Amino acid sequence: MKKYLPVLRNTKMFAGLNDDEINSMLSCLDAKLYHYQKGAFVLREGEHLNNITILAKGSLHIQKNDYWGNRSILDQIAVGEMFGEAYIAPESGALLNDVVAIEDSTVIFFNVKRVITTCSSACRFHAMVVQNLFFAISDKNRKLVQKLGHISKRSTREKLISYLSEEAKRQKSANFVIPFNRQQLADYLFVDRSAMSNELCKIRDEGLIEFKKNYFNLL
Repeated sequence: MKKYLPVLRNTKMFAGLNDDEINSMLSCLDAKLYHYQKGAFVLREGEHLNNITILAKGSLHIQKNDYWGNRSILDQIAVGEMFGEAYIAPESGALLNDVVAIEDSTVIFFNVKRVITTCSSACRFHAMVVQNLFFAISDKNRKLVQKLGHISKRSTREKLISYLSEEAKRQKSANFVIPFNRQQLADYLFVDRSAMSNELCKIRDEGLIEFKKNYFNLL
């Protein structure tokens, strides 16, 4: 677990704590480490979640398949990001989506009751973690609103421009790499891959963008 302290130090959940303080919190929060191979399910639709989870290594997709096997990617989880927090309330019900490792990944599970219940010593560290958790959930909600802004656009072209514009702002550069391949980007924006690829070529031919695989340059 100690090898992942640098990752935890840079998460929103443990913001403001040093490695020694985080290390002292791990047993308090009943932290457990799990490893997943590429393609493995970290969480499955229908399961009940009693943990707050942080990705320590690798990359994950939150996705949903319909009855006919069509996949929609709801979010991509990068190292240091928290996921599953929407289901930790007692009345949240079962998971509505799958969480899948898209490369070999390591996930840390924290007992939610230990996190939100201040320990008997009422240590300052625990109080900071609870406060950070509130801010982290707020940030996740903001990102959800951003995605709704992308997929609420009427056309594939509008969805692409909305997403690429937001990525340029987020990465503070007109040159950036997105975390999706073509099929994954289509699944993320809820569009047909062929139609999306055609639209990307049209936007490129109009002189608005350049791209190669998942690298983009906005002109």
